[in-house]
Amino acid sequence: MTIKFGTDGWRAVISETFTFGNLRLVAQAIADFVLEANGDNPSIVIGFDTRFLSDRYAAEVARVMAANGITAWLARADTPTPAVSYAIVNKQATAGVMITASHNAPRYNGLKLKASYGGSASPKQNKRVEQLLERNLAEAHGPNLMDLEQAIQQGKVIKFDPSWAYYEHLSTLVDLDIISNGELRVVADGMYGSGRGAIGEVLTRGRTRVHNIRHEMNPGFGGIHPEPIAKHLGLLMSTIQAGHWQVGLATDGDADRIGAVDARGEFVDPHRIFALVLRYLLNKRGLRGKVVRTVSTTRMIDRIAQAHDLPLIETPVGFNHIADLMLANGVVMGGEESGGMSIKGHIPEGDGVLMGLLLLEVMAEAKQPLHVLVEDLLADYGPAQYARTDMKLARPVSKAQMVDMLVATAPAHIEGVAVEDIQTTDGVKYYLNDGSWLLIRPSGTEPVLRVYAEAPSDERVKALLCFGERMAQR
Repeated sequence: MTIKFGTDGWRAVISETFTFGNLRLVAQAIADFVLEANGDNPSIVIGFDTRFLSDRYAAEVARVMAANGITAWLARADTPTPAVSYAIVNKQATAGVMITASHNAPRYNGLKLKASYGGSASPKQNKRVEQLLERNLAEAHGPNLMDLEQAIQQGKVIKFDPSWAYYEHLSTLVDLDIISNGELRVVADGMYGSGRGAIGEVLTRGRTRVHNIRHEMNPGFGGIHPEPIAKHLGLLMSTIQAGHWQVGLATDGDADRIGAVDARGEFVDPHRIFALVLRYLLNKRGLRGKVVRTVSTTRMIDRIAQAHDLPLIETPVGFNHIADLMLANGVVMGGEESGGMSIKGHIPEGDGVLMGLLLLEVMAEAKQPLHVLVEDLLADYGPAQYARTDMKLARPVSKAQMVDMLVATAPAHIEGVAVEDIQTTDGVKYYLNDGSWLLIRPSGTEPVLRVYAEAPSDERVKALLCFGERMAQR
């Protein structure tokens, strides 16, 4: 049996590799890890999303923890990942587990390991869990298990609702009065994930109206991937166009990512959300600090940082890399292309609910429609068009081999524009002298090769993607 942790935990197909038996083995390894980290009065927060059997899987993890003498704070209902991560800090727990496969297809489930600081466990911590799992397997040491009801009666498993403390914390990061005074009309698309209803619950007593869609329990996610990208947001777009709504906000399967739709029914990607919120934090709130983005995120962020004389740091894909820098303090905002972002004062964790609320604050304060704000942003820091394609692979490819091949065959020009730099922070990224870029990298969680491009025009982006796909197929 091979269980490997990717950029954010372990994910696998339900009933194939993600089984109760395998999960208990992983939970025992996590219990051993927690006891190593804190042998005195250790505790762990456990949450879960809306996927098939997620609540049962979470209960199994709690049973293993209780049997190992670890107090388990078990979420009472499906909950956003950032709410679970905040609860770790709020309750001063040793670690946390979130049962979720995030934005993956419905047939997947997974486990995200969270550290005591309320963010993703470091690669070193994930590696240690893998080592403990391998040791237990080699020694035929199965999981310790305790009856759930008995554990609850003895206070070893404590059921609770992580949301309310999390909502209170969000109110310190977002100006709810500005949003209320804006009297916005918002459609919140939970995509059937664990962020369902969260934005509306935070704003429930204000004058901004929130209409929820896809907020019912549906482990099949309506037949789509719960990923807030344009091709999965048709219902949100049509809802906006059919009514008099000003903005649509969509969170992914566990609500650590965000996507938006403007009043015209057009998708607003995370790059632009990141840039709009960053500009607002710098211009309106006067915040200062380092700006962090992943290698696949728009260079508009670089230009905004440069305009304010702030340092810009590029990291590999995966919010854990941003979290490391946030923990060292001095980061005003960090984000990634997939929609995971966080700000100064928050946990080092991507948070789709927080970012949706901040975008509403940006709109309410400016008293401008979202598409007007985007046009203004592009006039100042663009033009910047972006697209990504995912090439399914028959089997995972070695990132090292792919990088070596792409660097060795790197062209001097791409589609008539000179290549001025090549970076291998994560995959291979070609910087061109017209401000555009092309990135080719294997996914850390799926057998997929991702090709990304940003350029001044859609035509140029398409040309770069086609070139990148040809390069990757060599």
